[in-house]
Amino acid sequence: MSLHKNSLLIHGGIDGDEKTGAVNVPVYQTSTFKQDGLGKDRGWEYSRTGNPTRAALEKLVAELEQGKYGLAFASGLAAIDTVLSLFGRGDKLIISDNIYGGTFRILEQVFTRFGIEYVIVDSSDTSQIVDALDDTVKAIYIETPANPLLTVTDIEAVAEIAKRENKLLIVDNTFLTPYLQRPLTLGADIVIHSGTKYLGGHSDTVSGFVVVKDEELAQRLYFLQNSIGGVLAPWDSFLMIRGIKTLGVRMDRHVANAQKIAGWLTQSGFVSKVYYPGLESDAGYEVQKKQADGPGAMISFVLDQKYDYRTFFKKLKIITLAESLGGVESLVCHPATMTHAAIPAEIRHKVGIADELIRLSVGIEDADDLIEDLKQAIEASKK
Repeated sequence: MSLHKNSLLIHGGIDGDEKTGAVNVPVYQTSTFKQDGLGKDRGWEYSRTGNPTRAALEKLVAELEQGKYGLAFASGLAAIDTVLSLFGRGDKLIISDNIYGGTFRILEQVFTRFGIEYVIVDSSDTSQIVDALDDTVKAIYIETPANPLLTVTDIEAVAEIAKRENKLLIVDNTFLTPYLQRPLTLGADIVIHSGTKYLGGHSDTVSGFVVVKDEELAQRLYFLQNSIGGVLAPWDSFLMIRGIKTLGVRMDRHVANAQKIAGWLTQSGFVSKVYYPGLESDAGYEVQKKQADGPGAMISFVLDQKYDYRTFFKKLKIITLAESLGGVESLVCHPATMTHAAIPAEIRHKVGIADELIRLSVGIEDADDLIEDLKQAIEASKK
């Protein structure tokens, strides 16, 4: 039976437990499994290699992304590390010019030591991708909408380039989740998530995911997952399954709140720039509408120079200054000194990550309360 996405969130993957009738997948809190003889196991050997609770989650996320193979990791960066480990000395990646700071950090400070190179482009301009291609390029790595400027890249257009040039296309889908966007259906080869964010949804579990369609690529990734070992624990896998069950209702509320707040910000007179692909004035609006079921709930904005962003953060009462995003509570951060501090200042300023830039993860509180909190904090921060 083919299920719509809201039903798949609840009944996808492995639904319940056939042995006991439990409606939830059990937590197999074990490191190892009894074998019936030499070379005779019951499908499980050791929980780094495979665990039934994690396997249920991996199947669920794969189905949500309309892929065939899912892998769950102890964090989003563990997932990214495993994907980047597909490449070796002399290989080059093309990456988006505003991308999660941790992705840039692991590329620049870890993988370049192994001889892997990268080139930064504005991936929303496909001509820049084409110009950056050469024989050493093995993959194109994009986020869309990107972190933190919400730049939208046309996944289908980039996928056509990647396929024509025999390159892998890797898409970080953390901001939208498979509830709103499914890059594999648009031609991507690999989808990455920080499950810590919207998939978990409650700021209580750290996790990461990789989903693919191709069996050979999946086997290479499974080998790396088992060899590197950054796998998700059984209890955390259980918590992620629980969190995903409410993804649909949460995302609907997140998006509704974000649209209301983005509209208010643009009319408020408090900000000089709002980045949100749900606004018709946003450069990525049409592409976003074409390739996704919604604009998401991440907003970035630049405070007018009349206001002190440091004071603004101190005056917030409901919205929390913190790393991360995607939880039921609204979180705000300062990309220049928090999420993107690893990126050199000259690169940050070149792409538009100004010191006055604020990134807001809109939660599911009452939107009017969030607007009032933003209003009073901005007014209190006037220089």
